[in-house]
Amino acid sequence: MRLGINLGYWGLGMDADNIAVAQEADRLGYSVCWAAEAYGSDAATVLSYVAAKTERIDVGSAIFQIPARTPAMTAMTAATLDTLSGGRFRLGLGVSGPQVSEGWYGVKFDKPLARTREYVEIIRKAMSRERLVHEGASWTLPLPGGPGKPLKLTVHPVREHIPLYIAAIGPKNLEQTGEIADGWLGIFFAPEHAALSLEPLKAGRAKAGQTLDGFDLCPTVTISVGEDVKAAADTQRSYAALYIGGMGSKDKNFYNQLTRRMGYEQAADEIQEKYLAKDYAGAAAAVPHELIDSTSLLGDTARIADRMQAYADAGVTTLTLAPAGFTLEERVLALRTGVEALERAGLAE
Repeated sequence: MRLGINLGYWGLGMDADNIAVAQEADRLGYSVCWAAEAYGSDAATVLSYVAAKTERIDVGSAIFQIPARTPAMTAMTAATLDTLSGGRFRLGLGVSGPQVSEGWYGVKFDKPLARTREYVEIIRKAMSRERLVHEGASWTLPLPGGPGKPLKLTVHPVREHIPLYIAAIGPKNLEQTGEIADGWLGIFFAPEHAALSLEPLKAGRAKAGQTLDGFDLCPTVTISVGEDVKAAADTQRSYAALYIGGMGSKDKNFYNQLTRRMGYEQAADEIQEKYLAKDYAGAAAAVPHELIDSTSLLGDTARIADRMQAYADAGVTTLTLAPAGFTLEERVLALRTGVEALERAGLAE
């Protein structure tokens, strides 16, 4: 099992530290450094900067938001980042959510599965450097009846195939991800509930005549190091409450729905109700310790090594760490502990 690092969003006051974290991950042999975007920093600019400041670690978008860019623009960005980084780019995509898609980008959040499939088809055509011709429900290239003509990507990426990942939570999206992508970006993944994600992914792979062999299962898990497991879990409460309670509307929150499928229906209701009422402390307090513990790496090196073994046994191939803490020292400690735990578990490649 390989390790990754997720820097999250840029512009939260830790930008210089983020570069130091990425450089330390590079030095320690981490496989990939991911960056996110929502409606603040964009991931492409961040990744170009990280790539310039590192030597070996891959850089990946987790995620580029599909409503933010046309598929052709995403292909251009991916090709450029792969070239600038010397063949170290991984393309992660996701549909975002209705509030961001419609409120920030002005793009209707409709038929997300069909849009994702079509988006990936166009990207793959563009990246193959064939002349871009496409006729679909969401995009037609070139536009009919005008001066447009089929064009070909002028940039030559370093690699013929840039790995493409999709962030997916719901069963249908997971199945499609298994069918059309090279890897999966997961969140709130618990080895004890692995089937919720892996069975739909396997079904999608089967549709494509494939198995999970060679398919990168890449969930992001928070990591909090310390002897006191409860205290380590408490550092994750606000993060969990934000996603379960506040990411999306009351009727369409993918993380809340995932929490329900994991058996925490009552807690999911309480977290969302309090978060939407702006009782953020109450929402954080309502997150069950067991939920945090099962979806995070908490405690000392030995305990974290045991949990890493559980993730590996569940089939995870790249475990991406999101270090707790706001200081560089805390985050570097988490990085180093991750490597020590991986080696202790005998999982280092």
